[in-house]
Amino acid sequence: MSDQAVHGSSAPVIPWWLQPAATVTVLTAFGIYSIWVALQGHGYVAPYLSPFYSPPVKLSGIPISPAFWVLWAPLGFRATCYYYRKAYYRSYFLDPVSCMVPERRGGYTGETRLPFILSNFHRYFLYVAIIVLIFLWKDAIDTFFPNGGFAVHFGSLLFLANVILLSGYTFGCHAFRHLVGGNLDCFSCARGGLLRARLRSGVSRLTVYHAAWAWMSLFSVGLADVFIRLLGAGLITDPRLF
Repeated sequence: MSDQAVHGSSAPVIPWWLQPAATVTVLTAFGIYSIWVALQGHGYVAPYLSPFYSPPVKLSGIPISPAFWVLWAPLGFRATCYYYRKAYYRSYFLDPVSCMVPERRGGYTGETRLPFILSNFHRYFLYVAIIVLIFLWKDAIDTFFPNGGFAVHFGSLLFLANVILLSGYTFGCHAFRHLVGGNLDCFSCARGGLLRARLRSGVSRLTVYHAAWAWMSLFSVGLADVFIRLLGAGLITDPRLF
């Protein structure tokens, strides 16, 4: 007897491996694309600066792409993110796939050895990611003022959407939620406790959709960079909307 007959439903049965396979495909593709972008050594078409190259750090005499000086911060933040850790543990290692019992037997050391011990530095990657996010906001605002005047182009809205999604992902992070108020046992007993309680409540609203923020911001970063490269190659235009 089929599963559909047992459950009394005609809804199609989704293969269990589909979600892990999709996660592996998307994350691997993004990682490869990130390395390729960094190796290009440039990511600017006025007035747009690729998110992979912001802030534009350059050290004279050292022939290294500017992207490599900043790319480690957002990638480190995502790689150690609680949601992404769950996603790639279940997808790349199938440990566990989608249950509370690990598939692997023996040799489990948790996050006490390389490379997984780096996950314990997530909060520090958060601090650096916030600094990078500030520069990304500046870059997005600058796109509305090309040549000193105000204008709204398609690219401007794309970059604005990108930083909004990145902000939702960054400030919806569980580590940020703990930072603003998760480390208190009694809000009324702490100085500024009421404010911290409100901040924690606000961050919690973002945290509920942390997975959605994570995926949407991942695609928006890639889309912003692709937009710049297509624009620079003359394959697309950037229409002025206002």
